[in-house]
Amino acid sequence: MEATGSTTTVKLTVSDDGEMAAFVARPAGTPRGGLLVFQEAFGVNAHIRDVAQRWAAEGYTAIAPELFHRSGPGFEGKYDDFPAVMGHMKRLTREGLVADIRAAHGWLEKEGRIGGAAKDRIGAIGFCMGGRVAMWAATAVPLAAAVSYYGAGFPAEKAAEVKAPLMLYWGGLDKHITPEIRRGLVDALTAAGKEFSSTVFSQADHGFNCDQRASFNPEASALAGAMTRAFFERHIR
Repeated sequence: MEATGSTTTVKLTVSDDGEMAAFVARPAGTPRGGLLVFQEAFGVNAHIRDVAQRWAAEGYTAIAPELFHRSGPGFEGKYDDFPAVMGHMKRLTREGLVADIRAAHGWLEKEGRIGGAAKDRIGAIGFCMGGRVAMWAATAVPLAAAVSYYGAGFPAEKAAEVKAPLMLYWGGLDKHITPEIRRGLVDALTAAGKEFSSTVFSQADHGFNCDQRASFNPEASALAGAMTRAFFERHIR
């Protein structure tokens, strides 16, 4: 890995609702590209900040916008207290998320020092709720590639609007995202002729990539990480 250059918090202007904070991690040298990092339902917490820093160590300028900025700026929930996050999740709208996506993407274009065209140099990655947001990003802004970790809830009828290659990861033990849910999205993407891959880790549960959750699965996390690095290296030029 390369060394991480620096981290900071920036304020972004969102078209529909004032300002949104975002955590930024920069690489030490010239970035190979930019990444939108989308949070779980628990906010831009220590784990998501660590994810951004890990990608900065891989050479990417990574930005993690606070998607709950309308209902709880700076919110960080506890992994064993899901009811506390429900109110924030219920306040999210597609229109608001698209505005947030565009604000963060615009920052990468202007301030990320990535050079080149956004469609070649910017990717997205998200986890759980953020996995769904990463798929929305693939419909809303020019992306080279997008990765979704256990991100359910993306409407199958919107599959035709996806404009970037997708990589999807699921936990086979996940009780919330059933095989039927996974199959519905896969079938819709296939019917729409989209470029994607869908990988189920049979012995992993929901949240398997987060080393701060009881469901963390180091083997699945490491393998998904290696696959994601190769995916971004292929598509982000």
